[in-house]
Amino acid sequence: MFTSSMIMAILPELLLLTLGLLVLIFDILWKKKEDGRKLGWLTAGGLLFVLVLSAFLAKPAVSTEVFGGMIRYDMLGFVFKMLFIFGAMLTTLFMMDSEKLGNRGESYILLLVATIGMSLMASASDLIMLYLAIETTSIPMYVLAGFMRDDKKSTEAGLKYLLFGAMASTIMLYGFSLIFGFTGSTDLVAITGFSMPLAIGIIILIMVGIAFKISLAPFHFWAPDVYEGAPTPITGFLSTASKAAGFAVLMRLFLGLFPAGGDYAPMWTMVMAVLATVTMTLGNVVALSQTNIKRMLAYSSVAHAGYALVGVVSLSELGVGSVTFYLIAYVMTNLAAFGIIAAFSKIVGSDEISAYAGMSRRNYGLGLVALVAFLSLTGMPPFGGFVAKVFVFAAAVEAGMIWLAIVGILNSIVGLYYYLTFLKVVYLHRMEGENEEAHPIPLTRPYAIALTVLSFAILLIGVIFGPWFNIASSAAQGLF
Repeated sequence: MFTSSMIMAILPELLLLTLGLLVLIFDILWKKKEDGRKLGWLTAGGLLFVLVLSAFLAKPAVSTEVFGGMIRYDMLGFVFKMLFIFGAMLTTLFMMDSEKLGNRGESYILLLVATIGMSLMASASDLIMLYLAIETTSIPMYVLAGFMRDDKKSTEAGLKYLLFGAMASTIMLYGFSLIFGFTGSTDLVAITGFSMPLAIGIIILIMVGIAFKISLAPFHFWAPDVYEGAPTPITGFLSTASKAAGFAVLMRLFLGLFPAGGDYAPMWTMVMAVLATVTMTLGNVVALSQTNIKRMLAYSSVAHAGYALVGVVSLSELGVGSVTFYLIAYVMTNLAAFGIIAAFSKIVGSDEISAYAGMSRRNYGLGLVALVAFLSLTGMPPFGGFVAKVFVFAAAVEAGMIWLAIVGILNSIVGLYYYLTFLKVVYLHRMEGENEEAHPIPLTRPYAIALTVLSFAILLIGVIFGPWFNIASSAAQGLF
């Protein structure tokens, strides 16, 4: 029998499913090509409704397990669900003016299904539910990455993402099967009693799957090609919401299996610290030489996964809270960055950094959003990215890993170079032989709404960060 807590635990997913069915029905009823834009507004408006209703009704008072322990109804899952829905809403606005995505109702449906999967990933408390949620997320994203069938790069991106993702999922599933085989349980709360060799094997096998999802080195190799080839709005969603979902799984799974103070916490901490160091360093160093903006942001995304992992390494409430806050700021910032790319490439038809010469004079507002987004990615005050990095590095210092915080700061300095290089092209370079004012970049209403919302969100998180960090901290409390 369903109880009120069971319904509230999956209310966002139920509302998203209902919205998906509505979009499917209206996709059948609306036959004209221009009706695709109506579907976009329906999806975006529906997601806003889901966000508001879930925020008021689905917030948990206490942490509980529902559906026989399959789902954990707590603040961590709730915060991440709100983040996924918000990200999907803004992504929908970016999709509306995409020639290949905006007129296809199935693209919106696939996005909604992926969001449902991410929501279940954030709240899964059982290995079976977790695996089903991961696959529910992954399959629609495989399709969306290769959605532009007449584009060779998009087809290649979808195929690579599918093949590498399937391989990573298989390895992770084997790790799950080992847990069940040795413990007789798939409940994350009930799983105990590992021997050291088993613990090492489980870490390696499961980390392959999770590291793939959040693009940790050396499992990041798919990201540059997929990010470049996939439709830009999908790339933005993949680099933000999908990464956040992976971190939600990482924190819930490993803090459950290997809690702070446990026998294997030192081993787990060292593995994560090494991964964080390698990931952020490799991402930043390789990003320096990129000439394509989407590939540059792909390696930037790898580096940011390393920054976020610094907070996870601390195995503390502050660490989990800082990671959650970091992901909130990162989702806002990176969505804005990819929104700029989507708006610009739609008019110019190029993703080369050199093509952005004079963009600030072609559209002052777009240049301003680029300034906000990329300075936030660098970690400059007063933007959200600065506060996020401060909290993450503070968690590392609190845990006694000062060297890791220093590595993170040095990597942030490296990242500063290529972000500012892009801004230099936007503001200081000129179009060769052309008058920039004669080649404006118009922004449609969906782009203007989305980029304005994201810009204010980045500033708000950076300036008035207290309430946001309190929300992130309350999410972390459920794991300790």
